Amino acid sequence: MGRKVVIFAAGSRGDLQPCVALGRGLADRGDEVSLISSAAYRDLIEGAGLGFRELSIDPAGIVDSPEGQELLSGGRNPVRFLRNMKRIAAPLAERLLAEVTDGTDGADLVLAPTLGFLGAHIAEHRGIPHAVIHFQPSQPTGRFPHPFVPRARLLGPYANRLTYEALDFVTWQLTRPFINTWRAERLKLAPLSRVGPQRAARSALVLCAFSSVVVPRPADWPDNVRLTGFWFLDQPQWTPPAELTAFLDAGPPPVYVGFGSMQPGDPHETDLKVRTALRLAGLRGVLQGDPATSEDDMLVVKDVPHSWLFPRMAAAVHHGGAGTTAESLRAGLPTLVCPFFGDQPYWGDRVHALGAGPIPLPVRDLTVETLTARLRSLTTTPAHRARAQDLAASLNAEDGVARACESLDLLQH
Repeated sequence: MGRKVVIFAAGSRGDLQPCVALGRGLADRGDEVSLISSAAYRDLIEGAGLGFRELSIDPAGIVDSPEGQELLSGGRNPVRFLRNMKRIAAPLAERLLAEVTDGTDGADLVLAPTLGFLGAHIAEHRGIPHAVIHFQPSQPTGRFPHPFVPRARLLGPYANRLTYEALDFVTWQLTRPFINTWRAERLKLAPLSRVGPQRAARSALVLCAFSSVVVPRPADWPDNVRLTGFWFLDQPQWTPPAELTAFLDAGPPPVYVGFGSMQPGDPHETDLKVRTALRLAGLRGVLQGDPATSEDDMLVVKDVPHSWLFPRMAAAVHHGGAGTTAESLRAGLPTLVCPFFGDQPYWGDRVHALGAGPIPLPVRDLTVETLTARLRSLTTTPAHRARAQDLAASLNAEDGVARACESLDLLQH
């Protein structure tokens, strides 16, 4: 008889979609899988045949809020980023934690990202196993620093490892008051000290939802850390609208430009810069946004599966979310990352280091001139395309979902 598996999948669509892919893989093996997520993604989750348990917090709404915009402005400053995150999360914490508790009722296994180590608390409360999901390298290593603190690389292996411990410690100090209140009042567990749950949680199974082709496995990661490969969600039944196929048929492959759930400080000005730069580079574009703003050489789309769209593009320009980066590399696309914050600069650096695209262009530095130059490099450098296609061949040979499912099959109650 299959297990009742609950996956905590708060966050953007880029965070959710791999969890849907994993859930579908587990369900195909006989497990009963539910995702705890925003109502914005209910149709996607239920359309994949998975159970839905609602979080009343909408991540897109948070990003669009003034507080969310301040969060985005944190850039590569991890302390500022975490403080801004606390300002957003604190008023929502009691409701979020109550919904997570209710959403895991009856679970035999809980899967969750490192955020607050919620999976560890729930597993302790319910007496069930849990596994941690990493969408970016978050396991301590001396090989490279935490993606949020890239400059520490200059200080060597000891400093690299310290960045992970320091970020975990700071995150715990910011979340400890409401986590410990939740543990005491709702979970009936003893409060945790200033050291926090992270060291105990490190012994749990860790599923790294990315590929060793893109992030080579550090030799000092322990055996409980499984680098599975990316978790791709294909939607083969999706039918493109007529205007999209007509646009693609009307000329050479366009360049995709989209920033996911990220919102530039002045969306209209950024959109104008993007269109101008594409035209100066002699390129057509498929842009993410309001379809009513489409033009003859610029088709604007709202929601098109990247797995369908990207193989039909000449190149991709995006924010550098882990999921979007994986899709553009899997499609063999030369890729320019325009990061906002968090792990996005890290993925942009990886794309460039792998040779699949030019130096990242942070959104705050995006001008018509800088973007035009990057677009020309992106689309006229044969080495970018050749390297992207080499990476695509390797990524398409992997089955990250199957590897993750195999690791979870070994977990015992």
